Amino acid sequence: MQTDTEHRTSLLRLAGNPRELLAAARSNLELWANLLIIAWALGFMLWQGVGFAISVGTVFAIWAILSVSLNLVVGFTGLLSVGHVGFFGIGAYTVAILTSQAEYEQLRTEAIPTFGWPFFAALPVGVLLAGLVALAVGVVFNRFRDDIYVLVSFGFAIISFNVFLNWRGLTRGAFGIHDIPRPQVGGWALSGELEFLAFVLAALGLIVLISWFIVTSSFGRVLTTIREDEEAIAVFGYRTTHYKLAVWTISAMMAGLAGGLFASWTSFVDPNSFILLESMLLVAIVILGGLATIWGSLLGAMAFVLLEEGMRFLPFLPTIHVGQARLVVLGILLVLLMLFRPQGLVGRYKL
Repeated sequence: MQTDTEHRTSLLRLAGNPRELLAAARSNLELWANLLIIAWALGFMLWQGVGFAISVGTVFAIWAILSVSLNLVVGFTGLLSVGHVGFFGIGAYTVAILTSQAEYEQLRTEAIPTFGWPFFAALPVGVLLAGLVALAVGVVFNRFRDDIYVLVSFGFAIISFNVFLNWRGLTRGAFGIHDIPRPQVGGWALSGELEFLAFVLAALGLIVLISWFIVTSSFGRVLTTIREDEEAIAVFGYRTTHYKLAVWTISAMMAGLAGGLFASWTSFVDPNSFILLESMLLVAIVILGGLATIWGSLLGAMAFVLLEEGMRFLPFLPTIHVGQARLVVLGILLVLLMLFRPQGLVGRYKL
């Protein structure tokens, strides 16, 4: 163990050698990234107040569930998918359709069937439906690898959006679905923002726990081996297509859960919430935080939400240009990461 004198000596030596100082700073980049983003989050919350902090926390939890789910596929298994927004939409629309009781005839738009299910009955259906769709398309996806896999997942995202937009008898198309209720147990409803935040954070904790069990198990070790060399592990008798299909389905079900929470929180869904851009942003979050690390997914989601919300308060930036500015800044960050740290802020694996 270093004494105080030895520690001071090493610091002075680093200060006198810029190259060694730069190398030491790079080796602690993960620590600096964690401290910076956490401090940024705390400062931003205190500056804007409790109500704003609760809203940001809810958005963070939903995006974090999405990014953790996608990291299982992209980071741990090495399958670059841009189609997760489709499963997110399936979960959201399932909960919206099954729980909404709005009288659409009075809105002079197309009527859809209303079921009036409670949220906790509709949410498992949305999760299961996302998993079944993933299972069906995953059988086809497993035929492809690398660049072709990206293209077919891209096609799935486009198809999903068009289904949400054009199946008007079920989704009301561009009009969207209104009056989606909050979760309710008996006479107790999670109508308050703080209660709903606690609920989504509990859901995020459950997803993180499940993901941790997956990646630390023998199943998870097979996934990482598939990422490194699929052909090599297949030689030992592992049916890699089964493993890839399993993690793909599990990941889709997690995305469906996030979609159901999103629909209940916003109380309104329409196809514009599930465009391809959202899926590309999700991939960017995973890369930003770090591949093959659950903590990196949480860190990336927090950084993205802070960027998304924080830029609205820049005095020199007109409101109409905030959306474009967010994309520009995020793009610059990704380019810098690809140049200087391709594994992301706290990742272990390069894309």
